[in-house]
Amino acid sequence: MESFQNHFLIAMPGLEDPFFNRSVTYICEHNQDGAMGLIVNQPVEFSLLKLLEQIEITPPQGAKLDNKPVYAGGPVATDRGFVLHTPQKGWKSSLQLSDDIMVTTSKDILAAFGSDSAPHDYLLTLGYAGWEAGQLEEEIAENSWLTIPADADILFHTPSNERWEKATSKLGIDMWQLSSQAGHA
Repeated sequence: MESFQNHFLIAMPGLEDPFFNRSVTYICEHNQDGAMGLIVNQPVEFSLLKLLEQIEITPPQGAKLDNKPVYAGGPVATDRGFVLHTPQKGWKSSLQLSDDIMVTTSKDILAAFGSDSAPHDYLLTLGYAGWEAGQLEEEIAENSWLTIPADADILFHTPSNERWEKATSKLGIDMWQLSSQAGHA
């Protein structure tokens, strides 16, 4: 089995599920039991600053978090936060996913946002996307997704509204020229 861990799933134009339409999903885990990923290009209506206020975390004075988006990471466990960030040890619950990317699920990282102790680059998602054993492979075979190795530059330095097109351009594809209809020869 080929693992898609540390890959982007890029939604094909024909994928009409409202949660995944034009989505880019970072795959955190993929094995024989299924897959788990975080949608990284669908911001929610409130900023990181508002989220921190809701959970009663006071960022350092002068922290510029009011323009930092929070993303809808997927339809599962939407009350759970996941922080994708550049590698930095010291958090209670972290997993290194690649040389460039870690995920942390513990609350201690949230208190560091806006301070010098925060990771250099990070984004926060609420919820995750999950697939049962064989489900992701089936969806890829049905032309619902394209896959590419994850790119930290797209993840952390590309505006969220440009991530879908930038990810597909890495394949040399202009997504707007693809049909939303799948065919089989």
